[in-house]
Amino acid sequence: MNQFVSPPIAPMLGNVFQLPPSITFDQAAASYVEHGGDNRYLPRVVEHFQGRALGTIFPFDIYQMAERLYPTVSNATRNRQALTPARSVLIHGYERGWCNRILLRRFKEEPRKRKIPAAPVWLHAFARQADQDGLAHVAAIVLFMAHTGARVSEAVALEWPQVDLANRTALLLKTKTSTNSSRSLTDELVSRLHELRAENHRSPRVFRYRCRHSVNERIRDVCKRAGISYKSSHACGRHSFATNSIDNGIDVKTAMQAGGWRSVEIFLGTYVTPKANAGRIVADRFNAYQFDADL
Repeated sequence: MNQFVSPPIAPMLGNVFQLPPSITFDQAAASYVEHGGDNRYLPRVVEHFQGRALGTIFPFDIYQMAERLYPTVSNATRNRQALTPARSVLIHGYERGWCNRILLRRFKEEPRKRKIPAAPVWLHAFARQADQDGLAHVAAIVLFMAHTGARVSEAVALEWPQVDLANRTALLLKTKTSTNSSRSLTDELVSRLHELRAENHRSPRVFRYRCRHSVNERIRDVCKRAGISYKSSHACGRHSFATNSIDNGIDVKTAMQAGGWRSVEIFLGTYVTPKANAGRIVADRFNAYQFDADL
């Protein structure tokens, strides 16, 4: 992406500034990135609008861009990888006085299919099979994700200097939210990590892996031998942590803080899986309250 060169101050007509006519989308994008903007999905959008003046880009142009760049993907992907970066650049341009404000509607997204998290029984069966297979590090990484809410990429990157077994904590570096995050360890995790360090003290990585795909492949193999359903690292990790925390009576804010969530909407809408017989559970609880009151 070309380095941005700031334009001259816009001239005034009366008390109103004229918008600079020569600011292009790629120039605005370079300025956006220079000032801390996210460049992850931006290059393809910049290439599409290369040389196009900001003031000539309208919502219809952006919708067409999204469909042209991503013709076969879901609307959720178009929103994330096309609309969001384009909108961010246009907002930046508006804030710098280079274009008028623009309003974009998101593509309608289909409801996400909820992942089925790993229940405690599944976790126990998985760990038992992994131990029988001589794969203590596989059992440990799955339980680490399930007990701390760590993402598989964070678990894979964990090194021994970030583990404090005396204080029962692990520090996740460079998390998805770009901030370090401390996680508390359960008794079982502390015991397993002690054994792993004694067996593999020369390796800097706690769980040996360097790629999350390798973790999921190994999880699949263990599930087959154990005769249990396959659950991805995300389902048996972060989803499991969220759902099992709520099922154990932990309040929402405490569970979110422990697992590193910031959005209540995402935590409850995506990660916490309601029970199929929710109505019966609530009714039985009300029955119990009424019984206690009668006494």
